[in-house]
Amino acid sequence: MTKFALIFTLFASLGARAQGAPAPAAPPAAEVPANPETKEGEGFGGPSAPPVVEEPAMPDDGVRVSVLGYHDFSETQPETAMRIRASKFRRQMETIRQLGIKVITMDDFIAWKKGERDIPKKAILITLDDGWKSVHTDAYPILKEFGYPFTLYLYKNYVDGGGKALTYPMINDMIKNGATIGSHSVSHPYPITVKSYRKKGPQAYDAYLRKEMGESKRFLEDKFPVKATTFSYPGGFYTEEMLKLGKEFGYTHMFTVLPGKVKRGMPDETLPRYMILGNYDKTFELATTFREGGGAVAGGQIGEVAELVQKTPYPVTPEAGAIINSRLPEISADLSKVENLDPATLVMKVAGFGEVPANYMAETKKFSWQVNRRLRQPSCQVTISWKDTAGKAPETPLRWSFQIDLESAYLPDGE
Repeated sequence: MTKFALIFTLFASLGARAQGAPAPAAPPAAEVPANPETKEGEGFGGPSAPPVVEEPAMPDDGVRVSVLGYHDFSETQPETAMRIRASKFRRQMETIRQLGIKVITMDDFIAWKKGERDIPKKAILITLDDGWKSVHTDAYPILKEFGYPFTLYLYKNYVDGGGKALTYPMINDMIKNGATIGSHSVSHPYPITVKSYRKKGPQAYDAYLRKEMGESKRFLEDKFPVKATTFSYPGGFYTEEMLKLGKEFGYTHMFTVLPGKVKRGMPDETLPRYMILGNYDKTFELATTFREGGGAVAGGQIGEVAELVQKTPYPVTPEAGAIINSRLPEISADLSKVENLDPATLVMKVAGFGEVPANYMAETKKFSWQVNRRLRQPSCQVTISWKDTAGKAPETPLRWSFQIDLESAYLPDGE
């Protein structure tokens, strides 16, 4: 019997709409794991669930891509799993810029996966699911400000459905300014609906899936002047039959909600994606932390990333984006300009080491740590967080990365 891959648990508090109804009013509940602490690469279907992310089938080029998934935006309504404050979204986009991570287009991503185009060693792809009106009113101006490309995953029954749904003019406006679109099905069905059709027999089940996956693609390509060649599984839920039909309908790449970095050799039908939650900031931090040897190439040959200059609000060493020739550097930050700093709350984390025993000098307000084990990766990311005397943390922690020239700093592994 065909196994189902269920990689999310719907939040009961968000409610559920009646099964089978077209419901153009509001998208279903958040497409997120029930436990946000789940580690990268772990599935959400329990021990018996089939693996979603398989081993690469082709040589690894060292590139890592984080695919970010967003839903709704608001500056006035409470944050939820699906809804994030526009101001926080803007800070996240600024963080990406400060870290020097290139935001690529869907075309770049597809060409890279096919082996037809090189992209920076660390890259981000931005996607927005369902088709909320706030994507155009709140998120779109911010994305334009930063010059970041993005992809809209729309489902037919919600497009121009009134209320909080995106309208045709809004979608066309974003397409004219570089947005791409992909399919998110016809009705955004819950897993229980998919399973109920499967119980009706192979013929009914096949017809149902063909409508959800095929009609949605035809609709989008008929209404908008672009091709819909990628698919986002509603809720991240998929079956083996969907994988086959996706290829038949011409979807070259299909995305889940399993968190993890994309590697070139990963299967195109079950690509991981970080769903960024409004009420849980850790996911964004994981998505923008690159540890798997996918850092910048030694000697500064980092393609387009070299054009993106990292900036930090306080002086740091090694400097953001610097290329150093030592594997045992001192890592530090000058926090003399931080107002009302509570030194007891200072925490430094270094990629590959986790939290480290950094020292704070009260006289100079320098927070530093001497690396005690030779750095082996070509890139190192540092995060420093703190609170003020009132217990308030800064809007974003101090984060930056630097590079190690592995040839200049070469030492045998045995040393």
